[in-house]
Amino acid sequence: MARKRTQDLPDLTGLLVPRDQRMAAVEQSLLRHRSSTQVAVSLAEQIAARLACAIAFDLFHAGQRLLEQDICQTLGVSRAPVREALRILERDRLIEFQARRGALVTAPTVEELRNVFDVRIALYGILLREEMRRNPKRLLAVLNTHMPAVEKSAAESTDDYATATFLLNSSIAASANNQTLSDLLQSVSLQTLRYVRLGLTQRPGNIARSLESWHALHAAVAAGKAAPVVRIAEDRIKQARDAALEALEAQEASGTAN
Repeated sequence: MARKRTQDLPDLTGLLVPRDQRMAAVEQSLLRHRSSTQVAVSLAEQIAARLACAIAFDLFHAGQRLLEQDICQTLGVSRAPVREALRILERDRLIEFQARRGALVTAPTVEELRNVFDVRIALYGILLREEMRRNPKRLLAVLNTHMPAVEKSAAESTDDYATATFLLNSSIAASANNQTLSDLLQSVSLQTLRYVRLGLTQRPGNIARSLESWHALHAAVAAGKAAPVVRIAEDRIKQARDAALEALEAQEASGTAN
């Protein structure tokens, strides 16, 4: 029998939606440097991608419990892959395990938000400096491939835009020669996805400003100017951080934070 949903238990029916672009984007990040077209995606990774999507796109809220038994019943799977999927999410700080409560969706906090964006700024700067020195044409090719989708998504919805830019960031990270740096940056990008989405919803102009910064970055890469590329990227991430901080602080002030 399905457990009665309470305030601290999410509605798990969201896990049953067909695999879509959002899920594919998160799955790509979870796989790190392994291409989902080249290797079989394990059942645990598939489950982790569904759970991560639900967290990033606010279907599961901070503090809610993810019970193994309930996930197993919803998806019709055994406990072993569910347990492994939860460990994958713990690795990327989307959930935490607490004594006597099990797995809980982590709560966004101002301190955590600042910390993770500081790390992202540092890692992104290192990656872009290296890419502009070693293979700027590859970086430009990634931008050329993804920018049409980013532009199209800006006119659609916040979730579409968050997904398109997340895919672009993941592809930039995945293309790097430095595998350790690539893995770290993809993990941090996944952690910041829900913060970025939160900030984009705060004000109508946030998507337009974000898109403008992507255009500026694209132009700087095409011009082969490494210093502006790094500066524009760092400013773009700071812009996303500040928008997310504003949204989170507004939630906390109004008492509506999840």
